[in-house]
Amino acid sequence: MMLKHWLSALLVSLLPLSVAVAKEDFAVQDAKTRLEGGVYLLDAEVDYRFSSKALDALENGVPLVLVLDIEVEKKRPWWWYDSEVASLEQRFEVQYHALSDQYLLSNLNSGALYAYPTLSSTADAVGDIRSLPLLDANLIEPDATYEVQLRSRLDIEALPLPLRPLAYVLPGWRLSSEWYACALTP
Repeated sequence: MMLKHWLSALLVSLLPLSVAVAKEDFAVQDAKTRLEGGVYLLDAEVDYRFSSKALDALENGVPLVLVLDIEVEKKRPWWWYDSEVASLEQRFEVQYHALSDQYLLSNLNSGALYAYPTLSSTADAVGDIRSLPLLDANLIEPDATYEVQLRSRLDIEALPLPLRPLAYVLPGWRLSSEWYACALTP
């Protein structure tokens, strides 16, 4: 009987911890493709929920690099491996500028720089992916089936060197979404 009470107390004490961990992660909410002008384009929504450790680092001047990994695969029969057609990596840097009290968002692929008044508006901007070119339609076989997979993650390797060992061992730094799949449709 005592063991039952002890286990119940342990479960109740761990419940808030599991709820807190669930709120601090990235999630791809939606993704769709379309064919426009001979190029496949991607529209996606990514929800960025930063951990308190990542937020503390950001507020103290540490830039965070967010990576959007995208893979296009040709689907094959179940007994054979799928074939990778294209692989893309979109990189964004979020930085807090204390002097202007703004968040700076840099697209590291294009060099574009944007300023936002809040972290929430910055996260919304980086999570709203519109008309991202994936690949040329000439690379697609007309009778084959293709799938686009994407995920978002915090790049631990882009953190300052003294912070990396902690980021590898502390769960608050391993921020990543699950892979999200959608069909490559014309």
